Amino acid sequence: MSWKPLLLTFGMLFLVAACSGSSGGDGNGSTSEAPEGVAPTSAPLSSNATGTGETLEGGRFVRLYVDPPTLDPHLTTDATSAQIIVEVFGGLMTIDSDLNVVPDLAEGWDVTDNGRVYTFRIRPDATFHDGKPVTAEDVRWSLERATNPLTEAPNVDQYLGDIVGVDAKLSGDALEISGVRVIDERTIEITIDQAKSYFLAKLTYPTAFVLDRENVEGNPKNWFRQPNGTGPFRLTEYKVGETLVLSRNENYHLGPPILAEVEFILSGGTSMLMYENDEIDIAGVGLADLDRLLDPTHSLNAELTRAQPAFSVQYIGLNVNEAPLDDPKVRQALNLSIDKQEIASIVLGDQVVPATGILPPGFPAFNASVRGYEFDPVRAKQLLKESKYGDDLDSIPPITITTPGSFGANVSLDMEVVLQMWEKNLGIKAEFQQTEFATFLKDLNKRRFQMFDIGWIADYPDPENFLDILFYSDSSNNHTNYNNPVVDALLEKARIETDETLRYSIYNEVEQIILDDAPWIPLWYSGERYLLVKPYVHDYFQTPLIIPRLRHIYLTDK
Repeated sequence: MSWKPLLLTFGMLFLVAACSGSSGGDGNGSTSEAPEGVAPTSAPLSSNATGTGETLEGGRFVRLYVDPPTLDPHLTTDATSAQIIVEVFGGLMTIDSDLNVVPDLAEGWDVTDNGRVYTFRIRPDATFHDGKPVTAEDVRWSLERATNPLTEAPNVDQYLGDIVGVDAKLSGDALEISGVRVIDERTIEITIDQAKSYFLAKLTYPTAFVLDRENVEGNPKNWFRQPNGTGPFRLTEYKVGETLVLSRNENYHLGPPILAEVEFILSGGTSMLMYENDEIDIAGVGLADLDRLLDPTHSLNAELTRAQPAFSVQYIGLNVNEAPLDDPKVRQALNLSIDKQEIASIVLGDQVVPATGILPPGFPAFNASVRGYEFDPVRAKQLLKESKYGDDLDSIPPITITTPGSFGANVSLDMEVVLQMWEKNLGIKAEFQQTEFATFLKDLNKRRFQMFDIGWIADYPDPENFLDILFYSDSSNNHTNYNNPVVDALLEKARIETDETLRYSIYNEVEQIILDDAPWIPLWYSGERYLLVKPYVHDYFQTPLIIPRLRHIYLTDK
């Protein structure tokens, strides 16, 4: 789902997460939560805070953020945008704070014995922000809009492609999705091509969110500046580069938020200084400040909170169609020549964990026996010599790695060290190129990069969300152009396998094959994330996935 801007400390993304900058930057491009990155969060925070006082009905929660690349749910691919979108919009299903897939606009559903036909019943109290009831026709129209080729939803095939007729609609061979049928005002039927255990989870992704047709068609170019969503918050103010304000939806069907407003400061600033000056209620803790804040005698130590790692991975993508990355031995050599442990410890202060594979620790189907490349510069040099380019460095085409970031911004130190290691251990020199995050995402989706630095944060807790969406040869999110028929066949088999143990073992086999083929250089998993949270802020949930969470926050008077 979600591309995240580089150092995940979900969605990242972006995330895709849920998020931009370089791999040493903060996860969602936001300076307010540097180490936690764009991943908003799983389980409540571990905190030493001892705030007391009377609960306030209302109040404003303030944080530092950056402009989201988009506020259109059907166009989002990054975690920075997704963190706002999940608060304003919703779909048939959502993910709760315990990471369960649960009903949102749907109050329930039935599934046929063959697992292919889902009949959803819309909640009678589900309304848009203007009070208009949500109907089955709204759901149908939203799915049709997302799959309309003119909408140009970047990854709609990945998240809605299981529905019968979506492929035909996307290719222009059909005007409507044959597998979607309105039964009555509050009932909609969706037929998928094969029984798939993760289908409901896919409906939690913004591409499946329900929009108001009148709202969209009334102002096609800018409707999302005044969206009529269904989520717990309404977007009531958005000044690009200045501020974004969400206000409580009193009629939210899952229970209205306690907060009256949430303000996102978009004008920039130093989060630690702003936190200490009481300008914001939460601040990410960077490496430079962590040691002093961990000191129990420090005045802010009681406000320091710790959250579990996000379900995300930072990586360098290698376009296997671009020389010299078209040779697997070159890709393997690039992997082997990076001492990730040294970078993680010395450069990044052990705030990240060196990635040994693709699936992050603790994620469904994670298997520690599936491993990529340990640091081995001797073997790396030998593989480069064995490649079709040999050890003649002059014969190796130039390499450019593209990272998200504003023009003139400093490249993250960890990426600088990676390039230094390639030069030292292989004699290969690579150059950096930086592009603004929204532009980066567009070029990424068009596969314009030779090599790129980005992160991926899970959208839902299933290995299909990593391995199938990012590596299946026909996937629109396969930005490395990776193509292995054996992997494709195994992924197709895993999609319909009903035995979870067997299904996960298939994904383990797939992951190992992908690592051996080396279309990626996995860099970092998220480490423990530290934040400062004001003592009057309560129930700021941190989860490893991007979920609606702001409605749970409440403030006290001290």
